[in-house]
Amino acid sequence: MRTFRKRTTRTLGLTGAFAAATLLLAACGNDDSMSGMDHGGTSSATAAAPSASGTFNDADVMFAQMMIPHHEQALEMAELADGRAEDADVKKIVAAVEKAQDPEIRKMKAWLKGWGKPESAGMNHAMAGMMSEQDMKDLAAAKGKDFDRTFAELMIAHHEGAVEMAKAEQKDGGNAEAKALAGEVVTAQTAEIAELRKILDRL
Repeated sequence: MRTFRKRTTRTLGLTGAFAAATLLLAACGNDDSMSGMDHGGTSSATAAAPSASGTFNDADVMFAQMMIPHHEQALEMAELADGRAEDADVKKIVAAVEKAQDPEIRKMKAWLKGWGKPESAGMNHAMAGMMSEQDMKDLAAAKGKDFDRTFAELMIAHHEGAVEMAKAEQKDGGNAEAKALAGEVVTAQTAEIAELRKILDRL
């Protein structure tokens, strides 16, 4: 379990990283409206602007921009399970990740398009729980129980990052749909973390 504890340290201070990224977005520009409307001097971190999906603020934009590549990496991890995973419960988690996160990616991309915002914030390195290139290589090189164990360890850290970002969105976001999705992420991925811990305990 020493390796697991070392890997999960990447999740420490995640809320601060997300908050810093949100503040950086706000500092880069206060135009959170496609029409450039005047918000009367209100900070863009709290001001809401009309969009195809209702009102939104910088926290909503950052949540989508960061969660899209975060989900995409989870899907990459899940794809590696094909032909490598052995444990039936690991395979169930893989199926759950694929079922939930691909539609969520499409939904968040649609939001950003409707809000007139780019899909990428250009700060992928700051995303909570993201795996390194070496982590992904290690996972790809594993097979059978070794893969199952490595996958569980890495996905716990990955999910913990997603949960932290989702909780920040619940706290700071202004868009009802985005906050609802954040709630779904917290519920689903917290349950999967618990299941993955059970899997690790018996592997």
